[in-house]
Amino acid sequence: MLPEKNPSNQTTIFTVMSALAQQHKAINLSQGFPDFPIAPELARLVGDAVQQGYNQYAPMAGLPALQEAISKKIQHFQKVSIDPYTEITITPGATYAIYCSLACLLEKGDEVIVLEPAYDSYAPNIYSNGGVPVGVPLNPADFSVDWNRVREAITKKTKAIVLNNPHNPSGTVWSAEDFRALSELLSLHHLYVIADEVYEHLVFDQQPHLSVLQFPELRQRSFAVYSFGKVYHATGWKVGYCVAPAEYSAAFRKIHQYMAFSVNSSMQYALAQYLQDFQPLSDSRLMLQNKRDFFLKQMEGTAFTWAKPAAGSYFQLMSYASISDLPDKEFASWLTEHAGVAAIPLSPFYQQDYQGKWLRFCFAKQEETLEQAAINLRKL
Repeated sequence: MLPEKNPSNQTTIFTVMSALAQQHKAINLSQGFPDFPIAPELARLVGDAVQQGYNQYAPMAGLPALQEAISKKIQHFQKVSIDPYTEITITPGATYAIYCSLACLLEKGDEVIVLEPAYDSYAPNIYSNGGVPVGVPLNPADFSVDWNRVREAITKKTKAIVLNNPHNPSGTVWSAEDFRALSELLSLHHLYVIADEVYEHLVFDQQPHLSVLQFPELRQRSFAVYSFGKVYHATGWKVGYCVAPAEYSAAFRKIHQYMAFSVNSSMQYALAQYLQDFQPLSDSRLMLQNKRDFFLKQMEGTAFTWAKPAAGSYFQLMSYASISDLPDKEFASWLTEHAGVAAIPLSPFYQQDYQGKWLRFCFAKQEETLEQAAINLRKL
């Protein structure tokens, strides 16, 4: 019998809901991928890379031109100096980088604090590396961090904490007070941080993105993980990167070199060239903010409600409490079949039993898609 690496035998909810959407020909606002194309200039750069011969293995840690471009971007937006060669590792996606970071840290029985609702790969990745995920629920009213509950969850076995900012699925963002609270914990306990910051450039309403990299006491204990797929609308490229102190990056690369070794050369070259101009990052943020506002305007005529507009990411939580008493998984399936709109229930983002009545909708879609979804939902 094969060893049990992950106690859950469920298929990820994203696969389930996308398959259900396809089966019922529903509008898919569940899985977080855009239904519009990447920028023509970025597509052209990929073609140029292929023609120029960037088709063989890239260096294990990443194409130097891309590492340098990322370092300059971090300096520009976060005012932090990062060594491009010793502190930045290009990876085949952010989830991979999270897995490798955990693999660097965890020994059998180590506990990892996971703030829930949490992206559903965290717990399986922790289990696969011999660790134990310890779920700490966010405040149910506004999905803010309850730091008292975090403190109570820390034991002698606690090795790390996973944070996600901006947050998937709630769309909340961390404040400076949150980072100060985390810094206090690190000063009291010998903890590491896995910082999932893949939506860093999708923070709305002129609010800044705060990163662990901006807090020296956090940066020196953190693996910070990023993705190009979100901001450049290219989720299928699966290109991300991990920023960590040189010592941590060296440990990270010991694992990375025997798993993927390197990442698509042509995509790396194209991204390095495209990153010479930071304006597309700002344009993408504004475009997604406008889509959020458009979606919420369309949803005003439905029976769904929401606490506040998403502050970041490209997801909006909606309550269906006034529509149905069904558990969220059952209601999401019913909605897909009977209203022709697929969304993600929140219960798979929790390890414990969850009774809330929230669904996550992805608004990274064409306006025509969002408008038709709202038309369908207004009929409920």
